[in-house]
Amino acid sequence: MSLDDLPTRLRQRPVPETLRTDRAPPAIAKITRAEELRLQLADEIVRGALAPGAPLDETEIAKRFNVSRTPVREALRQLATSGLVEARAHRGAVVARPSLERLSGMFEAMAELEALCAGLAAQRMTPVERQRLEAIHEELRSLSHVGNPERFHEVNERFHSAIYAGAHNAYIAEITLATRVRVQPFRRAQFRNLGRLAKSHAEHDRVVVAILRGDKMGAANAMRAHIELVRGEYEIYAVSV
Repeated sequence: MSLDDLPTRLRQRPVPETLRTDRAPPAIAKITRAEELRLQLADEIVRGALAPGAPLDETEIAKRFNVSRTPVREALRQLATSGLVEARAHRGAVVARPSLERLSGMFEAMAELEALCAGLAAQRMTPVERQRLEAIHEELRSLSHVGNPERFHEVNERFHSAIYAGAHNAYIAEITLATRVRVQPFRRAQFRNLGRLAKSHAEHDRVVVAILRGDKMGAANAMRAHIELVRGEYEIYAVSV
């Protein structure tokens, strides 16, 4: 079943653009320079442009991106949580790659946490929150046809965040988001696979349908399957680079 097959009474009209509140105010939503650096460096590491063991000198990176060392230092700290950077005595930060065992564990935790959020969201989302989720889902539908993986990734973050918020458990949302930050470089990379955007939207569709139906188990299972497929897509991407 897809979202289009749902009875009209279970579907909410997407929130008009002028009334949309699923986005934070510009001052809050604006990405920080450290975050921009983290995404850029993470992409280069995951693609292999920066090889394992390569030094990551703060001064050189700051000069390259024309920034101070403060956002560089923060970006490297964040990358360390994903296992992409490590500090070595007398060498500073260097490029690393998480072991297959650690990466597998990260994705396994991510799948279970997101499944938990989706199941709770199916039970607890308010009508307005369901409208917001459906509006974001429709935005992703359009982007899947455009073929812009970077923009799709940005809106995809909002999609998952909306589900975390809809679980109405701040602690679970907090630890799920923290785990997502660690896995994010690998989730982001798999969007470059041919046809992945359309597949991702179809996977989301099963999650949204279950949430709108109030199907806790169905939502959890659909989300768990989605994250497991994300992991598989990353593995395909990693082999190709």
